[in-house]
Amino acid sequence: MSIGPTPPKFPPPPEPQPKTSVTPAGYPTRVRVLVTGGGGFLGTQVVERLRLGGVDPFVARRGDYDLTVAADAERLFADARPELVLHLAAEVGGIGANQANPGRYWYANLMMGAHVLEQSRLGDVAKLVVLGTICSYPRLAPIPFHEDDLWEGFPEKTNAPYGIAKKTLLVGAQGYREQYGLNAVFLLPVNLYGPRDNFDPQTSHVIPALIRKMVEAVERGEREIELWGDGSPTREFLYVGDCADAVVLAAERYDEPEPVNVGTGIEISIRELAELIAELTGFDGEIVWDTTKPNGQPRRQLDVSRAEELFGFRASMPFRDGLERTISWYTSRRPAGTITP
Repeated sequence: MSIGPTPPKFPPPPEPQPKTSVTPAGYPTRVRVLVTGGGGFLGTQVVERLRLGGVDPFVARRGDYDLTVAADAERLFADARPELVLHLAAEVGGIGANQANPGRYWYANLMMGAHVLEQSRLGDVAKLVVLGTICSYPRLAPIPFHEDDLWEGFPEKTNAPYGIAKKTLLVGAQGYREQYGLNAVFLLPVNLYGPRDNFDPQTSHVIPALIRKMVEAVERGEREIELWGDGSPTREFLYVGDCADAVVLAAERYDEPEPVNVGTGIEISIRELAELIAELTGFDGEIVWDTTKPNGQPRRQLDVSRAEELFGFRASMPFRDGLERTISWYTSRRPAGTITP
């Protein structure tokens, strides 16, 4: 099978305008907001939306504050003096990264969240929004995943330490609400993708990994690429800008203890995803599936009705359009013919 042309250069389209600005009930016009992970993939999108809404948040970056260390978390809250905290910081990666770092991912995510919860209590924070993960669901949860099924089994083993650490934070958030009156809310987003994603082959998730692999295959003139598993698992993906809208909406409108799924409600198989990305990047070679490598969780699809009912969130970015934007962002930032290790 022949290799197709150079990947199409999509003109970077303008990002959709955010739908919201942060004016949570009971807050003054200029609320003091702390965003942990504010320099990251999702965090930068959330920070932009806050600023467009007239709020200049305190952005916590890992280089300045190591939230796995209690003293750093205490120093951060002393510096920021927040009324509203959006806890987006996480250590995360794809299947390979989870297999290589199970202890680190469990420890880092658990400790960061625990320290943020405790400092929010000590600082008398009015509201805390915590991001969990779809990886917390049982491996064989009924499709679509409903929030009430979160505790009906053990997560997929390839990402269980990460998923369990995040799920433990839900218990903490509900416990702090009950004992201390902390208004902590918990969101469960699906796999995110979009511009500014992590394209490092050692730690990236499936969409950026596939984009990079196929773009480089076209550049090298390779006639085939090899992918993990058999392509049968399904995943649900959410454009990062949509997730940022959901975070801001929850900060504005949601004040209950129950966790809330954040996604599209639409699943796609990894095989179909690979074929679509091949089309969009111009790769016309053969896709070989290495069935000795793990598939991960068999299916992922969320029931997203609670988010719409409780705080009016519905994803708006069409999947193909979101992939085109992501490919455009990536290819525009790597010179043609440049191969990186």
